Amino acid sequence: MISRYTRPEMGNIWEDQNKYAIWLEIEILACEAQSELGLIPAEDVRIIRERAQFDVEKVLEIEMTTKHDVIAFLTNVAEYVGPSSRFIHMGMTSSDVLDTCLAVQMKQSGESLLASLYRLKDVLAAKAKEFKYAVCVGRTHGIHAEPTTFGLKCALWFEESKRNIIRLEQAIKHAATGKISGAVGTFEHLSPYVEEYVCKKLGLSFAPVSTQVVQRDRHAEFLSVIAIIGSSLEKIATEIRHLQRSEVLEAEEYFSKGQKGSSAMPHKRNPIVSERICGLARLLRGNAMAAMENNALWHERDISHSSVERVICPDSTITLDYMLELSINMIDKLLVYPETMKSNIEKTYGLVFSQTILLEFVRRGLTREESYALVQRSAMKTWQEKTSLLLNLTEDEEVTNIISEQELKEIFGKGTTLQKSVDIIFERCGL
Repeated sequence: MISRYTRPEMGNIWEDQNKYAIWLEIEILACEAQSELGLIPAEDVRIIRERAQFDVEKVLEIEMTTKHDVIAFLTNVAEYVGPSSRFIHMGMTSSDVLDTCLAVQMKQSGESLLASLYRLKDVLAAKAKEFKYAVCVGRTHGIHAEPTTFGLKCALWFEESKRNIIRLEQAIKHAATGKISGAVGTFEHLSPYVEEYVCKKLGLSFAPVSTQVVQRDRHAEFLSVIAIIGSSLEKIATEIRHLQRSEVLEAEEYFSKGQKGSSAMPHKRNPIVSERICGLARLLRGNAMAAMENNALWHERDISHSSVERVICPDSTITLDYMLELSINMIDKLLVYPETMKSNIEKTYGLVFSQTILLEFVRRGLTREESYALVQRSAMKTWQEKTSLLLNLTEDEEVTNIISEQELKEIFGKGTTLQKSVDIIFERCGL
């Protein structure tokens, strides 16, 4: 547990105030560890703990001269501490502070995102249960296939959210790794105990082996998982965008009182939230690619990664935080129209039952190829003439020689047997 600062909200995690607070705690903890080893007098550590502080504006002012952020920070802290400040940063290199701080920030931001993912999972579970048996047409390639339910769509997203929770938990675990091992990671001027002590106090793991930096595959994994979560939100948003089209309108985003959809057309109700989510997902994927580019550094370190991370780490976590809030609210307030779903199924005149008839032919002794040809013949007539598949089947003498008109009507009359399978799927999902 970190004692000198409280866990901030997502946006503030990446502010200088929080960053310098973490830096200061790292430096003080390192002093405490070295005092336990007898390398720093206990009295000096007491003075450092009591007096050490910083002024953000002053640090930034000093940095204008030093062109080095950690030196500027240490210079400012020394102004508050006095002579005992000579022990601060002893044996350490800048990346000991920077990378350990970044690990804390990724842990903070990751845990905040994790809490939002659990909320997303809960609203998806509620929506899945509410519309568990709301029958709608399933579409493959955008074309009517067979019936499904809107609850199953939500259950699908619910399961993906569970996987994303597992992914993010693992990514946080790997990213929450600090290092206090010196200029090239060899502990030349430090005891490994210092690293172990600091990381434990900060709630981090420590890198078993490092160079001057923590290896960037950890950060690439973290940013990649964020991008994957963004793509899951994009998947949901894309489906809602399609379902809100005027020709479909099986579901739509909540449209609040006083909301306007277009400066030109007063009638417009546009899926602006889901479109926004889809656009932001692209940023996350780009940032994940940049994180992968950061993994290959020269020898024990260069700084080609650091300028990139100052952008992509705050941007990706803040962006995903925003996307999750948008998604949770959108799903929670989503307007769903089961009656429209039923009428849309009827727009293809019973074609959704083509496989049911095909399988009935097979059960009656026809080969699959013969059965397919028979059903497809009537199905193509349905597409072309906009007449019902049942009617076209009953008018085909070759069909009625195998299945009577009455039997065909009974098959179509039964509809789907979805409820039983939906129950099984929901049970599998733990819904």
